Amino acid sequence: MAFGALTILSGGRVLFGGAAAREAAGNVVPFVLWFNFLSGFVYVLAGIGLAAGQRWATLLALTLVAGIAAVFALFGLHVLQGGAFEMRTAGAMTLRLVVWVAIAAVAARNAPAKQSSV
Repeated sequence: MAFGALTILSGGRVLFGGAAAREAAGNVVPFVLWFNFLSGFVYVLAGIGLAAGQRWATLLALTLVAGIAAVFALFGLHVLQGGAFEMRTAGAMTLRLVVWVAIAAVAARNAPAKQSSV
């Protein structure tokens, strides 16, 4: 949940913080910035669900892994096509992917068993 809150704050600062915040961020890739900002809310939701032991939260964590990986791949394509970017974006995307792969793996291993309807 804290990771999500930090993601929302950092993305929101760049998106809504004015010209100085955008300039300090450098060559942001807009679709990556928007994805990361919006996914921060999903991080919080997944964290709440995981803390409450909800099965749906494991699926949400796995969905986050897929989404982050897809946006990371699109970012890579953007870079290969010569698009402007900041190297710290690659680092941040790597961190996000590693963190959510770890969270999803632990959640899947510890997911509550599906109850039978007997």
